[in-house]
Amino acid sequence: MLIHFNRVFLFIHMNNFGIAVHGGAGTILKSRMTAEKEIEYSGAIEIAIKAGSEILKSGGNSVDAVTESLIILEDNPLFNAGKGSVFTSEGLHSMDASIMSGKDLQAGSVSSVSGVRNPILLAKAVMLDPDIVMLCGKGAEEYARKCGLNFENEKYFYSEFRYQQFLKAADNGKAMLDHSTFDESDKKFGTVGAVALDMFGDLAAGTSTGGMTFVKFGRIGDSPVIGAGTYANNNSCAVSCTGDGEYFIRTIAAYDVSALMQYKGLNLKEACEEVVNLKLKGIGGEGGLIAIDKDCKIEMIFNSQGMYRGYSKNAGEIFVSIYK
Repeated sequence: MLIHFNRVFLFIHMNNFGIAVHGGAGTILKSRMTAEKEIEYSGAIEIAIKAGSEILKSGGNSVDAVTESLIILEDNPLFNAGKGSVFTSEGLHSMDASIMSGKDLQAGSVSSVSGVRNPILLAKAVMLDPDIVMLCGKGAEEYARKCGLNFENEKYFYSEFRYQQFLKAADNGKAMLDHSTFDESDKKFGTVGAVALDMFGDLAAGTSTGGMTFVKFGRIGDSPVIGAGTYANNNSCAVSCTGDGEYFIRTIAAYDVSALMQYKGLNLKEACEEVVNLKLKGIGGEGGLIAIDKDCKIEMIFNSQGMYRGYSKNAGEIFVSIYK
């Protein structure tokens, strides 16, 4: 019996596992990036990948790996999620997050939450509750307190860089993407995401964002919308998106990658290319996505100038890229 168990154990550990993360897409040009900032961004992506990989390597599940990677990015003010979230038109912070398990299609999503240190943990708590899928606003914050999640005051979420963005947007009177000017050649889509395959063959995806600077009317993008910004299914792939949220919602972009694989027989690369470079681009949508399939193939495809991104397979070498 013990020998049989050992064989099963060894067999399980022979299976491939991997993780990919992104920190947003947009007009990210090397000519506009200082060497110091490039090191900071690349280093942050690498740390997030390593954290998720260690969980997978130790036999942990894909949902936990995705969650841990996103916590690290949410805690880093470089990225528009968690601590680094941008200001709304009211001078506050409104955050969205979602997570999905490909094993059983369980999903959790939260939108328009304030004060929650790690929105991805709240989304995960929602996912684990069989009675709900999506919560928003004050109700979601009340649920976070019920779950014992950490809250922070407004000072924690403040950064001078984000505040200057807010002031520029306020002068202009309209919402803006995660960038420092109103020059459309310098726009960035501030979202973080992760996708993973564990050694048991289970997929997961998660996405988190601070939204748009000076956003009004409670606008919600694709990040918390299951099927638009996040999707996972063990029969196909796990996907996390970043970009023009409205376009990703209209095309149910994340789910569409999975559907193209399941119903049209495309491989992961073909499905991602069709969604990002044909469907989205065809209607004016800019951005990208990361995806991993059940065979541990990874794609990181975007139609913008750059995307903070990286991946690792079997806890081996970590690959990080920024530019096209």
